[in-house]
Amino acid sequence: MNIIGRISEIESLTRLCNSSRSEFLMVYGRRRVGKTFLIREFFNNRFAFSVTGIARGNRKEQLTNFYVSISRYNENVGSKIPEDWFEAFHLLEELLTMSKDGKKVVFLDELPWMDTPKSDFVKALELFWNSWASARHDIFLIVCGSAASWLVKNIVRNHGGLHNRLTFKMKLQPFNLWETKNYLNSKGINWENGMIAECYMILGGIPYYLDMLDRTKSLAQNVDALFFSESALLQDEYQNLYASLFKKSEEYIHIVETLAKKKSGYTRDEIIRFTKLSDGGGLTRKLEELEQCCFIRKYKAVGDVSFTYQLIDFFSLFYHSFLKSGPTFDSANWMHLQGTSKYHTWCGLSFERLCMSHLPQIKKALGISGISTNTFAFYNHNTQIDMVIDRGDQMVTLCEMKYTDQPFSITKAVADNLKNKIECLKSKMKKRKGILVAMITTYPLKKNQLAVNMIQNNVLLDDLFCL
Repeated sequence: MNIIGRISEIESLTRLCNSSRSEFLMVYGRRRVGKTFLIREFFNNRFAFSVTGIARGNRKEQLTNFYVSISRYNENVGSKIPEDWFEAFHLLEELLTMSKDGKKVVFLDELPWMDTPKSDFVKALELFWNSWASARHDIFLIVCGSAASWLVKNIVRNHGGLHNRLTFKMKLQPFNLWETKNYLNSKGINWENGMIAECYMILGGIPYYLDMLDRTKSLAQNVDALFFSESALLQDEYQNLYASLFKKSEEYIHIVETLAKKKSGYTRDEIIRFTKLSDGGGLTRKLEELEQCCFIRKYKAVGDVSFTYQLIDFFSLFYHSFLKSGPTFDSANWMHLQGTSKYHTWCGLSFERLCMSHLPQIKKALGISGISTNTFAFYNHNTQIDMVIDRGDQMVTLCEMKYTDQPFSITKAVADNLKNKIECLKSKMKKRKGILVAMITTYPLKKNQLAVNMIQNNVLLDDLFCL
């Protein structure tokens, strides 16, 4: 297998392959995250049957595509294209009955695209699984798609024949820094950790984007080529990304644009006020769908009664920082931005997101991996705290992130600011807990008495590059 990382996913797929019953797996996640690659590579493209839905295809086109895919596995399928999905899945049953494979792996990729209006696709899938596949012991049905909202609504939360029929769910996350570094190394890109972190803060851990990097160029040259040159490959990716995932994508983009304006995010009521979207189930569903696709997260801070929604997608954050205003007509734009205040502001904000997305690594560096935690950002009119780790051992770790190109120094002004944050946090906590301060920095802190007195832990960027 030519798979970087994905250790837990490989373990799960292996276990499901070796089970003594039929299995029904749903794989979902953000577009471009590598769902199809993982399944195809794990099984080395050896399926009892595999088909991919057609984007924006109508009912007849989807059925024809399904029939053609069947004919690749069974040349005696006949010449009659199925008239409906019930006939189509009956052809699949016949194909699988003839298969001599031990575990017969069926891979239905981009499943949401197959469900065209009034096609009864879901009903036919229900019948296939309930009346035939689940009664056997040798079927491994894998459904996959980027439209996570469709999968959750029609498969996970199905109130009909597919209710509680899934045997396993697999949400594929973007690569972490360790996986990203290994992936880049496999492509012959051997950048130091700081450069890989900046790359991550632009592209996130999305394999599709990382695969576009040219190993003969620097990071700055690559960014200019991908985003700012006249023929930039990712120039229109932002609109295409949301349009491919969501119907009426303009409303989803409007929510994301709103959340991009405040790094701590907004509550649901604030989103309604700023977007002018109606207060109803539709907004709740859109927020859930954005969260399922890893674009946003929701959290509840100490003392809050409402959830706050925060934009966490690195690609979207980069777009709103540097690309939203339109083309620059400067093919070396990113190189010219280095060292500017706009660049440094973005670095600080994105580094906070980078740390938030590597919480397991931070907990490991802090020695609290086995302790239950609730993590959030804290903001009020007096102060803001990048990350608060509320721990199950009656302690709270206040994390301060600093992205610098040299060792950071705890000055009197920094120490006074930290003391103010500690007092503000204490005033909001209902339970009396001890507070520890951790600095998360690119380089080790400069050693001085203030650092010794104020800082209990110093987590380094290098600490984030682990499993």
